[in-house]
Amino acid sequence: MANPALGRQFGSTGSTATIDAASSARAIPAGFGEDRMTIGGTAADTGLMLVLLVIAGAWGWAISSPTGALPLWSFGALIVAFVLAIVTIFKPKIAVITTPIYTAAQGLFLGAMSKAYENEWGGIVVTAILATVAVFIVMLVLFVTRTITVTNKLRSVIIGATLGIALFYFASLILALFGVQIPFVWEGGIGGVLFSVFVVGIAALNLLLDFDSIERGVAMGAPKYMNWYGAFGLMITIIWLYMEILRLLGKARS
Repeated sequence: MANPALGRQFGSTGSTATIDAASSARAIPAGFGEDRMTIGGTAADTGLMLVLLVIAGAWGWAISSPTGALPLWSFGALIVAFVLAIVTIFKPKIAVITTPIYTAAQGLFLGAMSKAYENEWGGIVVTAILATVAVFIVMLVLFVTRTITVTNKLRSVIIGATLGIALFYFASLILALFGVQIPFVWEGGIGGVLFSVFVVGIAALNLLLDFDSIERGVAMGAPKYMNWYGAFGLMITIIWLYMEILRLLGKARS
């Protein structure tokens, strides 16, 4: 689901995503550059986590049932990832330890989930991966070129929509326990496809919030361990985006 981690640590004040160079220079004490968060450091850590995600995903795929049914251990991996996410949000200093474990656990689950989808619709996983990469690049370009500026109003809209989706998913799961199904959430049809398109759009917009939070963290002179915390926040959103794109493609093919 969406990512509250970066906004919690770096705040959400200010009308734009950019803090001017003079303010940045005052925020970072001289001689401490190597001990501070950087864009390059966050990008490098995120790259390492993406490689780990692929490796863990391949392993999860390999050990999953050939029938495509989700194995019990995959839900265990998902629970581990959820617990680690909560811990990391409140203890960012240990992100260097928890982020790789979180990523590996999520990778195992995604591997099993992806195999189930692939068995049902051949070629869907490659399409979902390429679509996720394309969306990430597009959102990064839109942010860097300031085609879309992250203002307080936009931030509030994205966060509100994200929380709404989270509550809706939670309610649908609770209702499912009592045998009540909400068709357009998990099933195909026009309603289901449109719902998934909306969720994918919100997940993509969350990338803008992640980029904005990382940029502000660097400008504020955040400590070096926040590189890992920034990577952790990006992994949450990227994984959510991939899952929603995979679900969208599955509904469309249905």
